[in-house]
Amino acid sequence: MTDQATLDAIRQTVQSNDIVLFMKGDPTFPQCGFSSVVARVLDHLQVEFASVNVLEDMNVREGIKAYSDWPTIPQLYVKGEFVGGCDIVREMFETGELQALLREKGLIAS
Repeated sequence: MTDQATLDAIRQTVQSNDIVLFMKGDPTFPQCGFSSVVARVLDHLQVEFASVNVLEDMNVREGIKAYSDWPTIPQLYVKGEFVGGCDIVREMFETGELQALLREKGLIAS
């Protein structure tokens, strides 16, 4: 059971950043391959994004799963909305759907 303070902190992070990636490690030193893939996709698209290392806080690590009702990490949020994990983000990138979403939200140029 995740406490309300943790959920509130996660909500604040998600709402106060255009793009936020909850991941294991950080973009310069990912601690899992799946987190690395999503960070590399975002770097490739040259978008600025915030990251949260879930390994630093077990409450956040478990809380983000409760917040999104999604069982795995990494988790990508764009403009407050949950986009998905590694497989979804990779597939969206490969089909151009991720770029379209970022353009629609005004985060990359047309």
